[in-house]
Parts: sequence; structure tokens; C-alpha cells
Amino acid sequence: MRRLGISVYPGHATIDENLAYIDLAGQYGFSRIFTCLLSADTSNLEDFKKVSDKAKQYNMEIIADVSPEVFEKLGVSIHDLKAFSDLGLDGIRLDLGFSGNEESIMSCNPYGLKIELNMSNGTKYLENILSYQPVKENIYGCHNFYPHRYTGLVNDHFMMCSEQFKSLGINTAAFVNSHHAHFGPWPVDEGLCTLEEHRDLDIITQAKALFNTGLIDDVIIANCFASEDELKALSKMNKEVLELRVELFENISDIERTIVLDEPHFNRGDVSAYMIRSTQSRVKYKDEEFIPKHTDDITKGDVLIDSSLYKRYAGELQIAINDMKNTGKTSRIGRVIEEEIYLLDTIRPWQKFKFTSK
Repeated sequence: MRRLGISVYPGHATIDENLAYIDLAGQYGFSRIFTCLLSADTSNLEDFKKVSDKAKQYNMEIIADVSPEVFEKLGVSIHDLKAFSDLGLDGIRLDLGFSGNEESIMSCNPYGLKIELNMSNGTKYLENILSYQPVKENIYGCHNFYPHRYTGLVNDHFMMCSEQFKSLGINTAAFVNSHHAHFGPWPVDEGLCTLEEHRDLDIITQAKALFNTGLIDDVIIANCFASEDELKALSKMNKEVLELRVELFENISDIERTIVLDEPHFNRGDVSAYMIRSTQSRVKYKDEEFIPKHTDDITKGDVLIDSSLYKRYAGELQIAINDMKNTGKTSRIGRVIEEEIYLLDTIRPWQKFKFTSK
């Protein structure tokens, strides 16, 4: 099951602010919390326990970023993770890894703590750990986030790293950035996202893009505090099927509106360089008349339906992924909203998708 999460940083906001944020996210069905022991005052962890207790009220899984230095400060060894369990954590994320066998040993802890690995390096780190026979269901993967502009992952590397973990059956996570939030665990905050190309996108588009890879199970907001509108919108988002928000033009027919909003869609397997083609509507509505309208030239993001002038193609729905001349036979009936045109390049052959009216 795909999940949504938030991040909470005790010591960087008041405890009341953090607890109120967990309350809000919990009410919208968020089920993961990322937190950071790396930037925390480990001599006073009372607020961490309060955060964990609040998370448990909503059955939210809470995992904290740690390092060998944190192990040393808390007097923790790989053979005894009780101190982390006592904090109410459900897992630890290893910002810096060990040699492989240590992670395997930690996965066998009696508290059921998840051992979350850094997914962003692209090495054979995971395969090495698995060779030491860990408790596999206690192994998670999670990408980094990057507060410095231009340092986030490039998409090809992100996909390669994510595939390494997903192909081996490991739960995966990545981060998105709220534009209403103002801080993370470190002094620099120019947005906290995993993918550099997501930094300036709205949060819904970022989350849709991550889920749409098919490689990410959990999407976590990295910075604090996301707005209630963002949390609400994410909670309503379809995490399984890509839904594109569309603005339909005036004076389109009821059948055209029905085709866009009510009919199922998938991209044909014999893909075009110019358009995403959803062809079942031309079969279902083959006896209807489609009068051409809005026949000016086509730009990327336009939602199209071929008119009856196109004979056997009449009623076919398309989404332009490149600019095209219009022969006068194709009706422009709406546009994918500007924020989500980015998503069109992520739609794969045979992929199912839907439209929602903005």
C-alpha cells in the first residue's frame, strides 16, 4: 500500500507546533513520520518521546535518521537497539552505512525496528546486506533530500537507484518539498526534495510524479510545516492511478466532456512522439457526430478529440506531448493544467490514467 508521510524536527520548532502538525497530518490519513537525530541535542530527547507518543495515536510509523556518531552518543551498539525502541521509534535510517553484516545483525533486533538504508548512492550496498541474510521485511530504503539548490538527484540516477531496491522487494521512499514550509533539519533550506527537477513544482505534481514511477511506495514531505491545503490535497490524491487535472474549454459537447472525465483511458502501446492516444472512445462512440471546434494549432498539454472529419478516428482522445499543426479535423477541448504538463513525459506505454476537472 502506498503511503504519505511528513517530517518533524524536534528542537527546530516548539513541541506544541510539532504535536499540532502530527495531529493535522494524522487526521488526513498520513501514516509515516521522518525525523532526524543527526541534528538533535541527544542529551535531551524528551521531545522525541512526545513526538513518538503522538505518532502512535494515529498509528503513524516513525523513523529517525541516525549515524555512527549518534550510536556512540546514545551508547547504542549494533547488537542492542533498545535505546531507539525506548524513544518510541519504529525504525532508524542509516545516513551513513556500515559494511553489510552490521545492518543484517541490526535487522534481527527483537523490537521489530526497521533498518532503513540510503537509496541515493547507486552502489551494490543493498545486495551486499542481503548476502548476509538479514530479516528482509525489516529492511527499508529511503532516498536523501537536498536542501541546496542544484544538488538534487538527476532523474536517470534516481530511477536506477530506485529500481535496485524495488526489484529486490524492498519498501521504498522519497521526499517532496512544500512551498509553504520554511525549515528542515539543517540551516540551508532552498527546498527539500529528492529530485532536483521537482524543486519548483507544486507538491501535488511532485507526489504524483514519484508514485507514477511505480518504484516509490512512500512519499514524505521533507520540510516543515506543510499547509493544511497541501495535506488535504495530498490525502485526496489517487496514489495508484495517475490523475491529470484538466481545464475544459467552454462549448464542448456533453459526449466530449463524458469521454474526458468518465471514460477509462490508457496510452496505446505503439507510442507516438507527438501524442498520448486513448482510443477506446472512438469505438464506443463510433455512431456519434463530433463537430470540429477550437481547431487552431496544437501545443503540448492540449487535450484533443478527433472530429468526424477524421472518419474512423472520430471520438479518439489524445493529449499533445509536442506542438503540432492542426489539420482542422481535431478539436482542442481543454488543457492539462500548466503545473502537470511535466507529468505527460512520464506516461508509459499501456499506462492507465484519468482526468479530473480543475
